Amino acid sequence: MTIDSNAHAQAIRGSLQSLAGDADLAGMELVRLIGMVATAYASAVDENLRDAGLSWPRLGLLLRLMAEERCGVAGGLSPTHLSHHQNVSKNTISALLRGLEEQGLIERTLDADDHRVFRIRLTDAGRQIIQAHAPGHIRLMNELAAGLTAEERQQLTALLTKLHQLLMTPRTESVG
Repeated sequence: MTIDSNAHAQAIRGSLQSLAGDADLAGMELVRLIGMVATAYASAVDENLRDAGLSWPRLGLLLRLMAEERCGVAGGLSPTHLSHHQNVSKNTISALLRGLEEQGLIERTLDADDHRVFRIRLTDAGRQIIQAHAPGHIRLMNELAAGLTAEERQQLTALLTKLHQLLMTPRTESVG
């Protein structure tokens, strides 16, 4: 059985609209498209990094550690700090760090002042893998958006930045 994807998409929209009544579905469409774009980006990046034994989240952590190191944070970062700045849960950060540690790309040491806290630092192997793969990663990111003009990329960046700021602003009313 062949499904007409346009007709199916219209049927789905119609079903959602009947549930929404007079409400605009633009917000749902925006979330759907952002999710699809994020998934497509993650797939492309993960495919590109597979041979290096990396994923987008792992590379993101390595890049963050290198950037902080280059900004003078020589003692390393706490997993909590990384979790917050990578916008992932503490469980997720622990799993990512464990994998990077097993690969020999990072090291964990106890904080000199607070032995309850670990500090995460790059190893030489971690620095080398970033230096080897960051240029290709940056090229890929640019290639993925190459179908947009420079002006469109700036507009999209500005709009997504604005949307992110709006989402991070506490809301006073609840949905329901």
